[in-house]
Amino acid sequence: MKLSEIKKQLSTLDNVAFVLPNGTYVPEHFHVTEVGLITKNFIDCGGKVRKETVVNFQLWDANDFEHRLKPQKLLDIIALSEKVLGIEDYEIEMEFQTETIGKYDIGFNGTAFTLLNKQTACLAQDQCGIPAEKQKVKLSEIPTQSSCCTPGGGCC
Repeated sequence: MKLSEIKKQLSTLDNVAFVLPNGTYVPEHFHVTEVGLITKNFIDCGGKVRKETVVNFQLWDANDFEHRLKPQKLLDIIALSEKVLGIEDYEIEMEFQTETIGKYDIGFNGTAFTLLNKQTACLAQDQCGIPAEKQKVKLSEIPTQSSCCTPGGGCC
């Protein structure tokens, strides 16, 4: 989800809620402790130099049970970060700590923002010799045909 999309969704909501990939909600008294711009410069395994920029939101469960972040307050935080940091309409990456700090993509289910597990991938598959994944087929699902060369099919 891009920054423009979260701003659009926030403008329609009464409350801000985030759902973890396992279906549990981030506690409603969470804080947004950071909104940042992260640029990653790297080289992939094929030797190609790459650059990736994301807007990073960090959610924190502070055990501040009286705290509730309203959509307009989060929109104000986003506007300030856009102004001060020069943030553009990049994809959003969310951070939230469970056992360790997790990084998530973000979606929206109509009422809450969903934290989606990120996946790793080889960006240079044509360079590093990883074979294409073969289609897995169960032998029991292969159609059988009768011929003279199969048992019980007779002799030609």
